[in-house]
Amino acid sequence: MSSSLPFRHVDVFSERPYAGNGLIVVFGGVNEPAACLLLVAQELRQFETIFVEVLGGGGGVRARIFTAEEELPFAGHPIIGAAAALHERLWPDQAERRWLFEIAGRSIAVSSARSGDYYAAMMNQGRPEILQAVGDDERSAFAEALGIHERDLLPLPLQVISTGLPYLIVPVTPQGLERAHVVDDLGDQLASIGARFVYVLDPSAPEGRTWDNAGAVEDVATGSAAGPVVAYLDAHLEQAPRAEVRLHQGRFVGRPSVLTIKRGPDGGLMVGGAVAPVAAGEIDLPSPGMAGYVKC
Repeated sequence: MSSSLPFRHVDVFSERPYAGNGLIVVFGGVNEPAACLLLVAQELRQFETIFVEVLGGGGGVRARIFTAEEELPFAGHPIIGAAAALHERLWPDQAERRWLFEIAGRSIAVSSARSGDYYAAMMNQGRPEILQAVGDDERSAFAEALGIHERDLLPLPLQVISTGLPYLIVPVTPQGLERAHVVDDLGDQLASIGARFVYVLDPSAPEGRTWDNAGAVEDVATGSAAGPVVAYLDAHLEQAPRAEVRLHQGRFVGRPSVLTIKRGPDGGLMVGGAVAPVAAGEIDLPSPGMAGYVKC
C-alpha cells in the first residue's frame, strides 16, 4: 500500500481562484527521497509543489519545493501559498500567524493573516544582493535571445540581482515587454553572468515576464523575482522609493497577478499577496511495488 498525504490547491497573488499562480501544498513528505517528491510534482503539474511539515506546536516549518523538473532552494509563491494553507489548516480562527520556514538551510520569516474569504501572506526575502551588470556586447546578445530589438531596451543596465535566486533584470519598453519571448535556451548564457533566470521588466507599470530557461512555460507570478525588481527600481530609476510597490505579472498568459513588495525596517524586502483556495484532497505517494517507481 502506498501512503497518502493531504494537500491543498491554492492560487497565489490573486484574490480570486482561477487567476494568479497555481500551487499545491502537500502536508508531509519532507523526509521522502527527492526522486519520489519530483514524481508527485510532475503528476500534479502546477508551477510548483511545496511539501511542508510543522515543527512542534509553534510556527517552525520544514519545507521542500519542486517544479516538474527539479528541486529548488528557494521560490516565492510556494512559501506564501503554504503559509496561507497552513493558517487555514491549523489555526483558522486566529487573525494572524507568524512562521519560520526552513528551506535548503535558509530561514525565511513569513506572516499570514485573514484577508477577505481566505488568507494573505508576506515573507521577508532579506536584503538584496546587487551583482553583475552585463556589457554592451551581452546586451545585444540577450536582446536577440529574447526576441526583441535593441531599441526595445531602455537606456538602463541589465543587472543581476538576488534575494535567494539570481535574476537578470532586463528593462524594456511596453512594446518590448509584449514582444519578449525565449528564442533559444538561456541556461548557459545566464550561467555565464551568474544568473539563474531572466526577468523582463517594464518599469513604468511596473509589469514583468519570466519563463523557464527553455522558454516552454511562462511563469504567472514570480515571488523570488519581486524583491530583485524593487531593488533594481531603487538602484537605477531616479525616483523616491515608494513604501509599497505593486508588481503586475501574468497578463500574457491570461492569469493576472499582483505581487506586493514593502521595505522592511532592516532594509530587507517583504514580498506577498493574496491567496485564493481552489481544491483539497489526498495524493498517494508512488508505490515501491510498481515497476519503474522509486521507493518512497
